[in-house]
Amino acid sequence: MPSLVEQKLSNLDFWAKSQAERDELFASLRATQERIFCPVPGEPGFYALTRYEQVAEASRNPGVFSSQPTAVSPIDPSTQMAEYSGSLISMDDPRHARLRRIVSRSFTPRLIERVSGDVASLARHIVEDLAERGPCDFVEHVATPMPLQIICSMMGIPESEFDDVIDATNLILAVGDPDHRDGDGKNRATSLAEKFSYLHGLMADLGRLRREQPADDLVTALTHANVDGEALDDRDLGRFFSLLVIAGNETTRNALSHALVLLTEHPVQRDLLLADLDARLPGAVEEIVRYATPVTWMRRTLTRDYELQGQVYRTGDRVILYYNSANRDENVFKDPYVFDITRSPNPHLGFGAPGPHFCLGAHLARREVTVLLRELYTRLPNLHATDAPVRQRTSFIHGIRSVPCAF
Repeated sequence: MPSLVEQKLSNLDFWAKSQAERDELFASLRATQERIFCPVPGEPGFYALTRYEQVAEASRNPGVFSSQPTAVSPIDPSTQMAEYSGSLISMDDPRHARLRRIVSRSFTPRLIERVSGDVASLARHIVEDLAERGPCDFVEHVATPMPLQIICSMMGIPESEFDDVIDATNLILAVGDPDHRDGDGKNRATSLAEKFSYLHGLMADLGRLRREQPADDLVTALTHANVDGEALDDRDLGRFFSLLVIAGNETTRNALSHALVLLTEHPVQRDLLLADLDARLPGAVEEIVRYATPVTWMRRTLTRDYELQGQVYRTGDRVILYYNSANRDENVFKDPYVFDITRSPNPHLGFGAPGPHFCLGAHLARREVTVLLRELYTRLPNLHATDAPVRQRTSFIHGIRSVPCAF
């Protein structure tokens, strides 16, 4: 019978609690040698993997710890949602390997170099706007524009579609947050299907155009790629774009938002960073990602019985890989609850653990966060949060909905 401690993991009220309260619970779970079973009302429930080595070993063995039918929900998706959201993140080999090769080979040095220029230019523009605007919501005016505009630019999305893409992405990301309200008054399932349908339709139209009229963008590369004689079809293109705008936006947006909060809450670390911004910024970015862990967990489903770190899990068991807990593991990180921008080594799992599902866009996310923080703290060194952040009430994302800033 699950204890009250274990039941908290499937209760959104627990995820709305402070970082210290959540850390305390996960510390107790890491200390136990028993399997940690968490019930989900009306569902089979799941086992929590909370230690660094558990999460790493499961990630290195995708043949046993399957990403299908979904990696992003303890509950199996409906047929309709599986059609929309069955992207790379919820696939196994050989299909996962084939599609990942197509996508990886499309991220050419030329494309990344062009995107790097876009990142620097956009960072300057965002900071210039911030300097003129004055005190504002950091999430809305600083953290959100960077990743979504870069992704849309990289894919070749017309600027006229940017606002609708942002609107669709925000709803999809907020769907697990009961505090979120759809302005149209529709139920969440209907709204979610509509937003996914919009993103897929946008990609299908652009894909058809780029097959006939190639351009210097990622959609052209993906639709003209030839890996083992195959390219992405319209459905795969839509799924990849949905993954890119959702996952690419969420990690970067929340890393930037947490950066502001952490550097405000830890003034000694902030002063240390500003004393040698170029030298210390790369380490600061890694520590921000470790400490905040924007994506809290992923799900896996066992394809056969398997002994993991001395405990046997059975075929069909659902397990949740808690990256946030792994990034606080006392056996791996010295003083894991201390925010330390000079931490080295820092083998965090903020972009996932080693294995075939390690975040494909980790390098782009690091670049975006690094470039924008450099521009912010070079131009506005006194930038700080002026109040506590409003957090998303969801377990999957360690998200910040808003945080006021001034300088």
